Amino acid sequence: MTGPAATPALRTSGLGKRYGGTWALRDCSVSVPRGRICFLVGTNGAGKSTLLDLVCGIAEPTTGTVDVLGSPVARGEGSRRVSFLDQNKPLFRSFTVDEMMRTGRELNPSWDASLARRVLAVGDIPGSARVNTLSGGHRGLVALALTLGKSADLVLLDEPLAELDPVARHEVLGLVLAEAAERELTVVISSHTLPDMDGVCDYLLLLNQGRVQLAGEPEEIARAHRRVTTVPGAEDAESADTGTESGHTVVDSWQTGRGSGALVRSDGELPPDWYPERVTAEEVVLAHMRNPEVAELYTAAALGETVTQEAEVLS
Repeated sequence: MTGPAATPALRTSGLGKRYGGTWALRDCSVSVPRGRICFLVGTNGAGKSTLLDLVCGIAEPTTGTVDVLGSPVARGEGSRRVSFLDQNKPLFRSFTVDEMMRTGRELNPSWDASLARRVLAVGDIPGSARVNTLSGGHRGLVALALTLGKSADLVLLDEPLAELDPVARHEVLGLVLAEAAERELTVVISSHTLPDMDGVCDYLLLLNQGRVQLAGEPEEIARAHRRVTTVPGAEDAESADTGTESGHTVVDSWQTGRGSGALVRSDGELPPDWYPERVTAEEVVLAHMRNPEVAELYTAAALGETVTQEAEVLS
């Protein structure tokens, strides 16, 4: 495939950011195809906000490069094709909601007033209300309305759902899903709430201690793993080889009564006395969060040009 559709929405190569002597992000090489709803997940301090700051040009890389929609990103250079919602959700607090929307329209030639209104309708927010009188959740919706109303090709959302109630979260995710389906919109959502991925996420990036640990389609990532249990006398899954010589990697392990259990990544047949079960992408993410030493895993779509040799790639 050639042309714009073949160009990833986001591509990083060896991307890193150091603050003083601490690396917030290191050796990040990954591609996100266009038209995906990508969940960016990880523990606090994993590097999620740093990655988004680098992608939108707020921060300058210490190492590596980042391309957005086929063009390199330079610090301080905004793009009308990219829209970013910071986790602090900055707004003019003395403005009314209508004034905020008017500002959005004046600053963005491709402003989508209808979409912005639909976001505000999730919270039934009156246009006459001043921002400083709104709850945290409603301020978040105003900020999200401004972000989506820009009609950008790439939307970056840093913890957009954090202060929303479950009903509002569901409605907002539905709006995002519908908008992505209607046009080739790519959305990257940073979130701590893994259940939000269900039915929405079709691309996954897991950062762990500043590096990419999982990247690609969640279904493919889940299929590469199994939950296994053993019975007394069988090879102990909890103490099994975590290298690649035995054909499997133990990502997480636990005791189950008299036996043991584990979540494993396998390239070959498991021992006959291990009893495998399918797992969800959420289970795989949680297991990797607990074990930052497990090698990276990329699906073919996520394969960057400079992925390290230590990474595993699903074909």
